[in-house]
Amino acid sequence: MTVDALTDVAGLRVGHATRRGEGWLTGTTVVLAPPGGAVAAVDVRGGGPGTKETDALDPRNLVRTVEAVVLTGGSAYGLDAASGVMAWLEEQGRGVRVGPDPSHVVPVVPAACVFDLGRGGDFRARPDAAVGRQAVEAAAASEPGGRVAQGCVGAGTGATVGPVKGGVGTASTVLASGVTVAALVVANAAGSAGGPGTGGLYGELFQGRVEYPDPRVHQAARRRLAEAAARHTPPPLNTTLAVVATDADLSKAQAQKLAGTAHDGIARAVRPVHLLNDGDTVFALATGARPLDAGQPLALNDVLAAGADVVTRAIVHAVRAADPVDGPGGAWPAYEKLYGPR
Repeated sequence: MTVDALTDVAGLRVGHATRRGEGWLTGTTVVLAPPGGAVAAVDVRGGGPGTKETDALDPRNLVRTVEAVVLTGGSAYGLDAASGVMAWLEEQGRGVRVGPDPSHVVPVVPAACVFDLGRGGDFRARPDAAVGRQAVEAAAASEPGGRVAQGCVGAGTGATVGPVKGGVGTASTVLASGVTVAALVVANAAGSAGGPGTGGLYGELFQGRVEYPDPRVHQAARRRLAEAAARHTPPPLNTTLAVVATDADLSKAQAQKLAGTAHDGIARAVRPVHLLNDGDTVFALATGARPLDAGQPLALNDVLAAGADVVTRAIVHAVRAADPVDGPGGAWPAYEKLYGPR
């Protein structure tokens, strides 16, 4: 049974650490690979990324697999959360072997951050190594194949998408070949997820016929959003982060292609994206449990197309699962509180 989440890729686990209240509105999310790691790659499209260890994922470089990926709030300060994940992995003896003793490992932990500084009221309230450890421990303790909390949790706690609250979302699909493709996103963008003329979500348009919100509901929502926007003090800065994963047996170069085409999924769901202040970053993970069909030279194309599709759906899930915030750092209504559920 699938749960429409990143954890439908067997062996992957997700853990959140969430900090709210007393100036905090931030957190960290960790995607934990099975022991031995997963083939990993990355594609960065934003002009202002905040990342760690992404050079190691270049197909030309040594590291082939990673044990975990960190998505975090706190802007560049929050990348310190990866240190807590590294420490936990070292204790488990998981990482790149660099010496004769099994404990001689260096965990390579790629990480990327979103800007949420000050949204809880305290600019200095941001994730650190302890928060990263909490998130990876939560991932390790989670049930294999279990549901993943969505909305204002983990790295999506302080996320916003244009004038509404953002958050964490996830989605998955199983191809006709039996290959699973899934994504987890942190939707945090200055761009909007909904059309200004109708309020309908961009990310739902490609799924078929869309029933747009009642025009009177949309006009009331626009007034509420304008009132909330007047209270924002930090500048809206873009970043959508994603981990797209599959159980297909991919090389690093193929995984990098998957990370690149998955950005199409962001562009369908949020406008604008990939600008100078964006940190838009997509990681790709491949566990290698299922070989691609050697008799179908274009079998990889199905995986690439599905990666973009699940990223789009995950962003929609993030926006629809979000809770409103009204505090010292600003006010961000939740989409479904304004427009109602689908």
